[in-house]
Amino acid sequence: MEPLFRYEIRAATRADAPSLLELAGFLDSVNLPNDPDEIARIVERSERSFAGEIEDPRHREYVFVLRDRQEHRAVGTSLIVSQLGRRDAPYIYLSVRQEERYSATLDRHFVHDVLSVGYSYDGPTEIGGLIMHPAYRRTPEKLGMQISYVRFLWIARGRADFQNHVLAELLPPLEEDGTSHLWEAVGRHFTGMSYREADRLSKRNKEFIRGLFPDGDIYASLLPEEARGVIGKVGPQTRGVEKLLRRIGFRYVERVDPFDGGPHFVAPTDEITLVKAAAPRVLRAREPAPGAKRVLVAWTGAEAPFFRGISVPATLDGEVLDVGPRCLEALGLADGERAWTLPLA
Repeated sequence: MEPLFRYEIRAATRADAPSLLELAGFLDSVNLPNDPDEIARIVERSERSFAGEIEDPRHREYVFVLRDRQEHRAVGTSLIVSQLGRRDAPYIYLSVRQEERYSATLDRHFVHDVLSVGYSYDGPTEIGGLIMHPAYRRTPEKLGMQISYVRFLWIARGRADFQNHVLAELLPPLEEDGTSHLWEAVGRHFTGMSYREADRLSKRNKEFIRGLFPDGDIYASLLPEEARGVIGKVGPQTRGVEKLLRRIGFRYVERVDPFDGGPHFVAPTDEITLVKAAAPRVLRAREPAPGAKRVLVAWTGAEAPFFRGISVPATLDGEVLDVGPRCLEALGLADGERAWTLPLA
């Protein structure tokens, strides 16, 4: 296969389940758990979302896969949850604030970090599930960038179906076995559950959090040092993601995950640079200029996989994108057709 067209991004299908299960083994997150039954349910919901079979767009969840067409497998994945936080499943977080205390009698001054459980029933769109196979990281094609960026192209394309803010939850530092120090210090005491048990259950049912977590404040100064040290901190596995998010308009909003203390980054949807850069453009069968930068070109269809995208060298000429005849052929599109595009530079 020609190297230029070796990789493609498309909507996940049931045929991708084995590859997704392999990818889940590298992270085992709540959005992509290392569980074949859960993977099957996630893919089924994604297919119905792309097909428009889930009528309420707020209930849709989209899973994208980056496929190595030469090896016939998915080597990366990412997802969009159209709305995190609805009446049937609230968005739950710990707000983090500082409280100052001073005693004139003792001339003592303290600043405490205080955690409070928060709930939102009209929450943001969430992006997550970003996983790359270790063998495909740091490639010249910038594959991780492609599978990450495609989510913003899809949001721009269907802007009305998504919320006015986008959230990304980043993993904090965890132990090698996946232990969360914050959960061990707080959550386990209130639920009697392990971190993994609670994290998995929360994907389907969040009632136990409201029922068992305290309504008042939790003073972080009373927690062990290991637990305090992870609140709002970005773990080594997601520092690259943090850099990308900050570059395109996301900011830490003083909220963390109630299970592990990972920071929540949020951006107004219409102010995200990648959402603003994505646009439908006319494709022209003209060779791009020498040294042309890559552009993600994507299109949709009425049948599975419903969505495909390929990164190709291209030159922008006003609202026209020069991609060359070979690229058009690989894309399955004709000269003069329009497609959604997003520069990858």
